Amino acid sequence: MHLGRVKGTVVATVKSPGLEGIRFLVVQPLDRARKENGEAVVCADATLQAGVGELVYFVGGREAAVALPQEFVPVDHSVVGIVDQVEDL
Repeated sequence: MHLGRVKGTVVATVKSPGLEGIRFLVVQPLDRARKENGEAVVCADATLQAGVGELVYFVGGREAAVALPQEFVPVDHSVVGIVDQVEDL
């Protein structure tokens, strides 16, 4: 699981079967200090409610497809949660 910030949305006029109704978000990965870490990725929004500017956590690989209502759709990353609070250790 990775921490990230939603930077924007992606509009897709044609989607693979099983992805209808799923929004795609541009997410900037963050490190432990919440600084940008690497290039932004496109994530399917498994929460169905994440928005621009929100702190989220996302998964990649097979877990990304399993997080969606219809499993095993062709996605590489999915937002699986919205962060309410971060406590620094």
